[in-house]
Formats: sequence, C-alpha cells, structure tokens
Amino acid sequence: MNVRFRTYLAFGTGVGIEIAGKDLKVTVARVRPRGTKILGELEIPAFRDKAAAEWGDQYLRFLRSLGVSHQAATVLLPREAVIVRQVPMPGVPDRNLANALKFQIDSLHPWGEDEAAWDYARAGRSSTVLVGIVRRGTIEEYTTLFAEAGVKIARFTFSAAAIRPALRLYADPPEGFLAACENGGLELYGESPSRPVFTACFDGRFEFAVSSALSELRLNPEDEPVPVESLLPGPTAAPEGTDLAHSVRPYAAALTAACPWLALRLNLLPENKRQASSRALYVPTIVLASLIAITAGVLAAYGSIEDQRYLETLQSQISKVRPKAERAASLDKQILEARARAEAIDNFRLRSKEDMDALNDITHVLAPPGFLDHMEMSRESVDMSGQTEHADSLLKALDGTGKFRNSQFTMQITREGNGEAFSIRAQRRGVSTQ
Repeated sequence: MNVRFRTYLAFGTGVGIEIAGKDLKVTVARVRPRGTKILGELEIPAFRDKAAAEWGDQYLRFLRSLGVSHQAATVLLPREAVIVRQVPMPGVPDRNLANALKFQIDSLHPWGEDEAAWDYARAGRSSTVLVGIVRRGTIEEYTTLFAEAGVKIARFTFSAAAIRPALRLYADPPEGFLAACENGGLELYGESPSRPVFTACFDGRFEFAVSSALSELRLNPEDEPVPVESLLPGPTAAPEGTDLAHSVRPYAAALTAACPWLALRLNLLPENKRQASSRALYVPTIVLASLIAITAGVLAAYGSIEDQRYLETLQSQISKVRPKAERAASLDKQILEARARAEAIDNFRLRSKEDMDALNDITHVLAPPGFLDHMEMSRESVDMSGQTEHADSLLKALDGTGKFRNSQFTMQITREGNGEAFSIRAQRRGVSTQ
C-alpha cells in the first residue's frame, strides 16, 4: 500500500494491553494522519493476586477518565506462551494459505492435535507467513479472566504481530535492521531482504543472541541492534513521566488497535469471543459504500442499452472465428503434452546427478571435525543436524554453494562438548521437481 495513502488511513483510537508477567500494562493511543498521541497509561501490578472485579473496575475507571470506555482492547499474550513461526509459502495464493498450513501445523508445535489454537498472516507481499500458536487452555484462561473483570477484548496477539504494522503507520522501516526490546526479558525483532520478519526471545548472553539474530537476517555481523521504540512513530504528546521504553509493547498494540484495517489479520481470540469497539466506527464505511452503490447503479442503467448492442456484435464475430480457434487450441494442447513428456524424461535423468552434487557441497561445507548425525533430503529441501566448531557460519556457506537458498536454523545453536550443535533447513536451488 502506498505510504501516503496509508498515512491518510491512520485514524482512530486504540487500547493496548500487555500481560507482562504478573502485571498488566495498558496504553491508550490516538492516531491521526499528522501523528500519534498517548492519552494515558495504566499499570496494574500483581493483577492475578486481586479479585477480577477489583482490577477490572480500576481499568474501566481509567478508560472512562479518557472518554474511551467503549473501546475493546488488543491484548498481547505473554511471549513465552506463544510459539511464533515464520513459514515460507512460495507460490501459495492467499486463498489457499489456511489449507496449506493445516497440513503442517502439527509439526510446528509440541502439543497434541486438539490442544493448539493458531492463526496466521502474510508478512507484507513476501512469501513468508507469520504463524502464532498457543495452547487452547491459555486462551480459555485469559478469556475467562478478562470476562470476569468486565474488560472488552477484540484481539489476542503477540508483540511481533503488533510491532510490524505499527512500524509502517507513517513510513516504511529500513530495508534491513535488528531491534531489541529488553523490558521484561530480551526480545529481538528484525527485518531484511532475505527474512521479511524475524522474532525471537533469548534467555542467554546478549552478544550471542544478537549474533544469532544477525546471522538469521543475513545482516552485517558488526551491526548493532537499535531500541524498538526508536523505530515506532514517536508520540507528539504524552502524559508527564511517560517512558516509551517501558511501555513499547502496549504502545504498539494500541497503535494497531486504533487502525485495525492497517494491522495484520492475525488474531488468536476465537471469533465468537471478539468484541467490537463501537458501531459508529462503521458509519463512514456504510455511507461511502451506499454512495458507491448508487453511483454504480446509475452508470449501469445509463449504459445498459449500448452494452447490449455491443454484446450482440461481439457474439456474432466470435461465432465466425470459433472453429479456427478450437483447432488451434487442440494443436497447442498436443504440443504442450509432448513437451511435458520430454521434460519429464530429461528431469528424471538429472535427479541422481543433482542429488550427488548437493551431497558433495554439504561435505565441503561441513569439513572435519564437523559431522552430521541426521540428514533428510527431498526434491525441494534438505533438513540436517549435527555438530561443528562454528555453526553460525554454516547458513552463509550453504547459500554460497549455489545449490541451496534460504537456509535457516530450526533450533537455537547449543554448545555440546568441543563443538556447537545445530539443526538447519535449506531449500534446494535449481533442482527439477518432476
């Protein structure tokens, strides 16, 4: 979407809530084409230790004081409760994404088939799909808790799904970057030409986390992460004492709640539990749709007679050339079938050589004392795991062979003995699939 047009659509007021450990952080933001404004912030410490009615009343009084008591909130679930996957779906149109993901969703989480709730959204115009997965029990727990407190909820999501659209309210972010949010635990978010979206939480060393993230994003290893709040639209006004670094996640959630039409459609809250902010929100849309329908009706009535005459002439010309077109189509079909059979035979002969070349390149990349303890290769991809001295350099080395692309770690690198254990998935490049 054009940046200027997107800016004109940046209009609304939203409530963002972050479940930050034992506390609730609430931010209310107003979005306008000229900038954002933080109307107020509220922190409810140890909310689980209080009666739901007690902290719910505190929340509602806070919204009433700002004149937004009708607003339904966007809630960021605890990051540790959500499994976030970036799934490449090259060539799959939007209408088929849900069915394609259903076939592999069970391999993306460790829970039982009926235990997981999930939703997805495409990362911009790329082939990467951002998938959020959470236990159904977790959804039910928070749905019940907020209902008991009288808090209206429109969306359950996670930080990366809120940060990505918030970065794009008024301008496109840098082409490649890594941002850090250290409040409430280290979380890294980044984007690059090779990875449209990257998100991960780390418990270990900051330097190791940054190095792993830069490697995944194919960015310069010397780059330094920037604070997430430095990339988000800076508020033109905020209450005294506001610390954006402390409330960056609920602030991002509030921005996406204010402009849901610009946000990712990813929503982990069941549809029958979602609450709308206000019916008045849809009045401009209804009026505009009515005007468009009236205009279209007038134009259709005005041109119907001329269209009918043109259609009759066109049908007459089509009937004259149809026999020749059918013969040409039949010949084209025969030619395509013969060509497909020839290509299938040639591709089958190439398979053995392509596979051996790929194995040879893997052998050169993983030089001794490195080794593999598992490898599975298909026509489209290869999955392998093992140990080597410097695992973080494998992705670049594999992509540099010319036989692989989009290499990525499927688990965090760990230290085992004198080496580093790794697990990698890579797509094969230039391999015939027939």
